[in-house]
Amino acid sequence: MAVTLMWEARAAEGRGADLLAWTRAQTLAGRPLRRETFRAPGDRVLVLTWWPGTYTSEVPELPDPPAALISRPVHRWRFEPVEPEEPGGPE
Repeated sequence: MAVTLMWEARAAEGRGADLLAWTRAQTLAGRPLRRETFRAPGDRVLVLTWWPGTYTSEVPELPDPPAALISRPVHRWRFEPVEPEEPGGPE
C-alpha cells in the first residue's frame, strides 16, 4: 500500500522563483519512496510525495512557506492508488 501527498502553493506577485527555490530546499523528516516537484502558470508550485502506508498513515508533510512567498494558503490532499480496471470493464 502507498499514500501520495499533494502539496500546492501559489507564489506572491513576482516571487515564483523564490517559492520554487524554497520548496526544493525543504527536507522531510523521512525519505519518501518518490518526490516530484512541478511548476505551473500563475507561479504555482506542486510537490507530490509517495509514502509506504495507507490513507490514514502518519507521514511527513512539507511545511507552509513563509507568508511573504505565498498569495494564499497552501492546498494539501492525500490520495491512494486505485487498482486498474480489468479489460472489458465498465465504459
